[in-house]
Amino acid sequence: MNEERIHHQACNLCEAICGLEITTRGEEIVSIKGDKNDPLSQGHICPKAIALQDLYKDSERLREPVRRNGDAWETISWDEAFTQVVNQIKKVQADYGNDAVGTYQGNPSIHSLGIMLFARNFLRQINSRNRYSATSVDQLPHHVAAGLMFGHSMLLPVPDIDRCDYMIILGANPLVSNGSIMTVPNVGNRLKALQARGGKFCVIDPRKTETAALADEHFFVKPGSDAHLLAAMITTVFEEGLFAPGKLAQHIIGLDKIEALCAAWRPENVETQCGIPAMEIRRMVREFCAADSAALYGRMGVSTQEFGSLCQWLIIVFNTITGNLDKEGGAMFAQPAVDFLKQAGAKGKSAFSFGGYHSRVKKLPEMQGELPVTTLADELLTEGEGQIKAMVVIAGNPVLSTPNGQRVSQAFSQLDFMVAIDSYINETTRHADIILPPATILERTHYDIIFHALAVRNTARYSEALFSKSPNQYNDAEIFLELAMRMQKHSPSLNVLDKLKLRYLKKHAAAFWLNHQLKRGPYGKSHGLTLKRLRAAKNGIDLGPLQPCLPQRLFHQDKKIRIAPEEITRDLPRLHRDLISSEQEKSRKESLLLIGRRDPRTCNSWLHNSKRMTKGKARCVAHIHPHDAKKHQLNTGQYVRVHSATGSIELEVLVTTDIKQGVISIPHGWGHNLPGVKMSCAVEHAGVSVNDLTDNSFFDRLSGNAVLNGVPVTIEAVLSTTQSFLAIG
Repeated sequence: MNEERIHHQACNLCEAICGLEITTRGEEIVSIKGDKNDPLSQGHICPKAIALQDLYKDSERLREPVRRNGDAWETISWDEAFTQVVNQIKKVQADYGNDAVGTYQGNPSIHSLGIMLFARNFLRQINSRNRYSATSVDQLPHHVAAGLMFGHSMLLPVPDIDRCDYMIILGANPLVSNGSIMTVPNVGNRLKALQARGGKFCVIDPRKTETAALADEHFFVKPGSDAHLLAAMITTVFEEGLFAPGKLAQHIIGLDKIEALCAAWRPENVETQCGIPAMEIRRMVREFCAADSAALYGRMGVSTQEFGSLCQWLIIVFNTITGNLDKEGGAMFAQPAVDFLKQAGAKGKSAFSFGGYHSRVKKLPEMQGELPVTTLADELLTEGEGQIKAMVVIAGNPVLSTPNGQRVSQAFSQLDFMVAIDSYINETTRHADIILPPATILERTHYDIIFHALAVRNTARYSEALFSKSPNQYNDAEIFLELAMRMQKHSPSLNVLDKLKLRYLKKHAAAFWLNHQLKRGPYGKSHGLTLKRLRAAKNGIDLGPLQPCLPQRLFHQDKKIRIAPEEITRDLPRLHRDLISSEQEKSRKESLLLIGRRDPRTCNSWLHNSKRMTKGKARCVAHIHPHDAKKHQLNTGQYVRVHSATGSIELEVLVTTDIKQGVISIPHGWGHNLPGVKMSCAVEHAGVSVNDLTDNSFFDRLSGNAVLNGVPVTIEAVLSTTQSFLAIG
């Protein structure tokens, strides 16, 4: 009989990177618990961690490459798969040019050390400007604001929640997301600790979320109006003599411009627009400024709207002018053990690029070599020079996750060639000609490069592979190393020397790189941090609380913050037109405004093939206010048809006072009822895709980021549920 063994590693399903204690017996997982000695998560896990075993055991997960043959799939060898992929990419580029091959990277990419380290060389070999990722679905505004203000797109301030006295959470639900652009496991207890030490936190959201239910105060806000609210908060700071940037003032360019830039947005001018009384806005700002330390944090709700970039800029401005940027208990910057940010600005090179070139059809700006995904379907469907003819999709499902998913699906269906690096035949990969499946999370080693740079405490943790993959499986690193080498050799086949070099790289490259980065990083000398030491520390290593780091950490050569970059401020007239526009209000009078919703048992469209994560009450349900339900003669449990400019969907209704009147909330990541999807549990709980309602022509004009919140929709009751049940599978 196999003995039980206990393994310690980090969960990399979401940004929280919680420490896990996994007990196994042979190839079976006996239990998955939180690691109480993990310095960051402190024993906390969410329901998703339990699903790791479901992903590992899933019989529908691909383990070998497959090739589409009509409506069927056939297993092929890795050598044959690599050969065909490289041949097809080179053929398309020979016929139409390098930009004819587009690439899309999904959210799971940054949860994989192999993809983070080795996909970029493969992408360099493709050498196409048509690069896209999930970044421009929900977080591009963060990166544009940080890049223009601080000089690096990943120098993102996060709330120092463990020392904060007053926190405003705007358009975010960290109790469900475990933070987002803020790695904060165990956030519920952290927020309770804030309250226990006499602090206060407020939530501003169109829905009374799980986080709002715990808050001291919750304000319902009109979707899409957050930029007006934030500008009014900044004006309040000046009008009430609360301007106090502190020691950073001498390191800021343009500080004298902020008051005039925001002067049109007084609380009294925006209360109708945003739905929060002027006196409450002013009181909240006074309380924020009176606290010893405070932080304003905004996430999905403020990023995925038509003024998303202005919102993220205004949040940084507000934290700065109140003296809470780079201050203990305020908005601070993590110092990761692997400091990938520092590498970007090495040798005098700029660490940030924005608008260096633009997309062919919509003329949207690139950011760090990527174009906004809101124009991907245009580039696929619009004929002419530069049209995308082939796609490489890496760990992504844009048919469900990007605006106007039906149009994206249509575009994929007419490609000359498509390859997907993915473990499932899902709504997107069903269009692929070849799928290369990587080993699961439990079959590979891991270190989080990105999320330690966004964490509320500095820690480091290395995860060994829990199980050995089978001899015929490849992990992410092996797939991309082989693809890159075959592309580089201009031949899909490799000679003996190439194969020996590849074997060495697959075995040693990741460990060598990681060890080198740890030794040369900020804790290499001070803590003697090496990969050997990190491996020996089974629970991870605590590297201490966040520390003030400005101006040294800035990436502009003069070490100055650009607080009013022209690329951002020139979008303020558009916001002002929105403030004074009555026509827009008139056109939306009969509409509801659409917002999304997160669930603790899902990661976007992940995990829906886990029975454990999909059991219980249906979660693909529309939430509406009783007033709107009465107006449309709807009750809980009935079905509603939701219309937008791009399409319509039908789903069940839940009537609740936990949502603002005039708003409808529908979760994202569902819609598994498409032909060819080979995920039986997901199909059984198919739901509908909210991105059949969102519009890829409705985007943040500054960055090109998708607009998923504040989309006008109309609703009507469905008299018969027969059609609805068919629609949701």
